[in-house]
Amino acid sequence: MACRLSELVLDCRDPRALADFWCAVLGYVVLDEDDGALEIGPTAGFGGPAPTIILSPSSEPRTGKLRLHLDVNPTDRDQDAELERLLALGARRADVGQTGEESWHVLADPEGNEFCLLRRRLDPL
Repeated sequence: MACRLSELVLDCRDPRALADFWCAVLGYVVLDEDDGALEIGPTAGFGGPAPTIILSPSSEPRTGKLRLHLDVNPTDRDQDAELERLLALGARRADVGQTGEESWHVLADPEGNEFCLLRRRLDPL
């Protein structure tokens, strides 16, 4: 027997703003709100084919590089077009020491959390 990844929890200063960003990036919707924390995920909800994300309010500053980051893949366009869409949504380029020869782009969400845009297109869920 094995486990399934069901949700990710991300501490953040502004859960609503980050929910707006990640919902636009992933095609997610807000599923629940509890004590200022927002759960976002696919319309199938918790336990569906993709994990939900809990955006938990925190006033503690982030220190150092994240030990975990998200990778995203385009589903309905090529990587260059998806990069432009993500930048227009509020992502920004991030430098974590990459060489420039990588096949992915390192970006940061509006609160500075790094994530990578990979090249390979995936089928939408």
